[in-house]
Amino acid sequence: MSDAASELRTGRVAFDRRDWRDTYTRLSSADRQNPLPGEDLELLATAAYLLGEDDASTDWWERALREWSRAGQPVRSARCAFWLSFVLIMRGEQARGGGWLSKAQRLLDTAGVDCAERGYLLVPQGLRKIDEGDGTAARDIFLAVTEAGTRFSDPDLTTLGVLGTGHSLVLLGHVAEAVSAFDEAMVGVMSDEVSPVVAGIVYCAVIEQCQNICDLRRSREWTVALEEWCSSQPDLVPYRGQCLVHRAEILQLQGDWPTAMDSARRAHERLASHAAAGSAAYVMGDLHRLRGEIAQAEKLFVEANRWGRQPQPGLALLRMAQGRVGSAAASIRCAVDESNGAVERARLLPAYVEIQLAAGDVPAARVAADELASTATRFAIPYLSALSTQASGSVLHAEGRAGDALTVLRDAWRRWQDIGAPYECARVRESVALVCRDLGDEDTAQMEHDLASAAYRQLGAVPDLERLRAEFHPDAAAATPLTPREVCVLRLVAAGKSNRTVATELFLSEKTVARHLSNIFVKLGISSRSAATAYAYEHHLVEPSA
Repeated sequence: MSDAASELRTGRVAFDRRDWRDTYTRLSSADRQNPLPGEDLELLATAAYLLGEDDASTDWWERALREWSRAGQPVRSARCAFWLSFVLIMRGEQARGGGWLSKAQRLLDTAGVDCAERGYLLVPQGLRKIDEGDGTAARDIFLAVTEAGTRFSDPDLTTLGVLGTGHSLVLLGHVAEAVSAFDEAMVGVMSDEVSPVVAGIVYCAVIEQCQNICDLRRSREWTVALEEWCSSQPDLVPYRGQCLVHRAEILQLQGDWPTAMDSARRAHERLASHAAAGSAAYVMGDLHRLRGEIAQAEKLFVEANRWGRQPQPGLALLRMAQGRVGSAAASIRCAVDESNGAVERARLLPAYVEIQLAAGDVPAARVAADELASTATRFAIPYLSALSTQASGSVLHAEGRAGDALTVLRDAWRRWQDIGAPYECARVRESVALVCRDLGDEDTAQMEHDLASAAYRQLGAVPDLERLRAEFHPDAAAATPLTPREVCVLRLVAAGKSNRTVATELFLSEKTVARHLSNIFVKLGISSRSAATAYAYEHHLVEPSA
């Protein structure tokens, strides 16, 4: 057997076992010795795409298309044109991608045959309708795609049709039906009926939609499955990056911010040339915001926007934290007005409520909270219900209905506890502490304050710690010359903790902690940790639980 024939055979076997690097190496070697036919060029194009080598993938798809054309196979040429357009559109080259779609259509019109490829060409039409917010038209198109896939026994096409139908149903507000469609699409993936490229598309799209409709249980379940699928293919690039983004979002909610940041950072690196890098940038920006790292957060929100990822509500909340409440209110109002669909609006409304309350516009906050409650009731999704209950409790407190607010906020805490969201639990505890203080229940207020403070400190939520301190010790907040980060370092030092422990609790390096401590000594005119501790107690900067 010749070297070329051996490489070809080995490359085909490597494709079947999903070793994309070996597939690419072997088949490209075989092609250099003896030009490959269209079928093997398609394998090469697929392997290149899964390795994240998009330019090479488009070159191989063009080669495959030409080979099928020379072989008098216009239908196979049209399918190659479809996947070529897919690769181009996924990396933002809409014009080139659209050109190849037109070529595919012309090839099929010339062939004059009814085939599965006509169903594939309906997929971009359905996606355009989704982008336009026309759920009814998109659903009709994707039902036709599903029918074509079933009629021609094409699992990839059938699965894409079911997936698109689910997305259309989300737009139409039929969430329960959409979830059923997503589960059906995942059946084909989990039973290994579809190709690797389609499997990756379905995994990422279903997880994204579950995140969008706030179905966190399914999102977590499918993210674990996606991680296992990616782990079985070590060289996989595009979907592994998406997997890391989804994992980061879930870890952020679960309160594991350091691991979430690491996951988002690795996704950002892997997706450097993909539009999905915007999602990774947003997650990183939001984590920086929560930790009080303003400059880094703003830079990443801007990058997310450049990739086409809406930087809200994170950017508006950042502006509020900077004291730019008017700018925050304008930003979040525009984002809500531009949002499509009740669920998308619902994801923005909690920030809208919070910002309007900060701006003193309680009636506007009430309208938004009521809309959020209506949406939560309509879709019966635990995450939305928790968001809604928390927002309603905050508005009741602002309206002067402290007793009602306390009952609702206690309910919100239980909902977040069931979901497993420690930061949200701490935010509710802070609100409960303020309500109890207004009701004259100082003991309960202090206990809830201490629990919220401990949670913020464990998470590294510096701005929240400072806000909590300002709410309960306003004179101390105004008196100190220290920055919020320096105050956090001082508190832990005053509690007798070493630089290493401080670094661990605040997710900093020991070198950074030492620099903060040096700045504290200079600002306060002191030279020892014991003097720093004395200052902290004298100025009420030490949390009661420390």
